[in-house]
Amino acid sequence: MPTPIESTTTELILIRHGETDWNRQLRFQGHIDVPLNDMGHEQARRLGLRVADEPVAHLISSDLMRAQQTAAPAARHLTLEVTTSVKLREQSFGLVEGMRADEIQALHPRAWEDWLQFREEHAMPEGESARQFHTRIMDALGGIVAAHRGERVMIVTHGGVLDMVWRTARGLGLNGPRQSDIPNAGFNRIRIADPAAPEQIEILDWADIRHLADLPDQPTYDQRRHLK
Repeated sequence: MPTPIESTTTELILIRHGETDWNRQLRFQGHIDVPLNDMGHEQARRLGLRVADEPVAHLISSDLMRAQQTAAPAARHLTLEVTTSVKLREQSFGLVEGMRADEIQALHPRAWEDWLQFREEHAMPEGESARQFHTRIMDALGGIVAAHRGERVMIVTHGGVLDMVWRTARGLGLNGPRQSDIPNAGFNRIRIADPAAPEQIEILDWADIRHLADLPDQPTYDQRRHLK
């Protein structure tokens, strides 16, 4: 049972969208509007049941289709309208969006080598650096917290967004590969007290997939396997 929320804090339920065919193919999705596959729709259905008893006041989603489709069952159970935000999109990967790692390596070898350094200022050609991405996400969260003090808000977004949240909460910085588990349609709960300091994040629950327990294993792209 969720605990009551203090009037000076905001609790955020953060959800990564359900599975897409491009997740299964380990493609860089970025801002391309890819729909859920059948597994993703089943994950979204189960997620809706998982959050049905949560006292959520507002439901906000990335404007990309895969996030909105994931939010839809929860919205029905919670009888809430879905508000969309472009600020909650995945990191932009520019020219390499839609490609697998081997395709990027073949077509953009220098960009691939730079990306393997996992530096916060690096961006794929015409894409967004980790630093730019982080600034966008912290700005988005700060705005949500400022607008919804003392409330519980559900946000459906993307794996990269959750990576920014985890890194910030753990004080890890933006350099280096992803270190946290971020499953499709996983359940995450955080608390932020000060909208002027959205980087001060308390993690209450992370990567809860009990509602997905008997489904097939998810596709996983481990950035750390490229490190030598």
